[in-house]
Amino acid sequence: MSRGTAPRVLTLVAVLTMLVSAIGFVVALILNAFVFDEYDAYGEVPIPGSSSLVLPEGEVLITFHTVVIGGTSGSGLPVPQMSISIVPPEGVPDPVLTEDIGGTTTVNNDARVRVWVAQVPTAGTYDITTDGNVSAFLEPRLAFGHSSNHGYLPVVFAVVFGIAVLDLIIARVWAGRVRSSSWRPVNLEQPISSYTPTDQGIRLQHLETLARLRGSGALTQEEYESERKRVLDGL
Repeated sequence: MSRGTAPRVLTLVAVLTMLVSAIGFVVALILNAFVFDEYDAYGEVPIPGSSSLVLPEGEVLITFHTVVIGGTSGSGLPVPQMSISIVPPEGVPDPVLTEDIGGTTTVNNDARVRVWVAQVPTAGTYDITTDGNVSAFLEPRLAFGHSSNHGYLPVVFAVVFGIAVLDLIIARVWAGRVRSSSWRPVNLEQPISSYTPTDQGIRLQHLETLARLRGSGALTQEEYESERKRVLDGL
């Protein structure tokens, strides 16, 4: 592989990697939001209503889930006034609830928005009771689940994109150095070699001059013959 080919190949690889990683980043975000997101992994409770759900230890996302007609008008799903009671198993501390309003996710007429994050101290069956001013919503309920298990994918694609950008910069710098090293200034000032005419050359020049003078009438035929003889005799 020549010195000039290697930077071009590296540039092509970097550009293709940037393109693939950018597409992968967008696709990963979409899949995490609409496909991999298990917002209702542990079940749902209607509003108002009650139910018993098995919750794992750790973080549990609580999402307001409803059916919408005509979309959310681009402003997101409004969160109504709601209340929730989570009664733990006997001898287990109450979960810690933190309000955490997230962005709205809408698939067809199904919309949801995160409203709370619960820190569950111990895995077990919890009795959950909900209430709220939800008369304006269709099939309102609270869903209990977790975020996507593939949340790392956008980060991976972002890192790959950054590495590809760095590779592209290296390739362009390399190509510039190759072009600089392959360029050499051309010396247009060529030395003029000295030429010393020989005696034979001088005689030929004199004969040509005499012939032109005779042709122009500056010399008569007799004068031409006399000078010609002198030149040929080397006088």
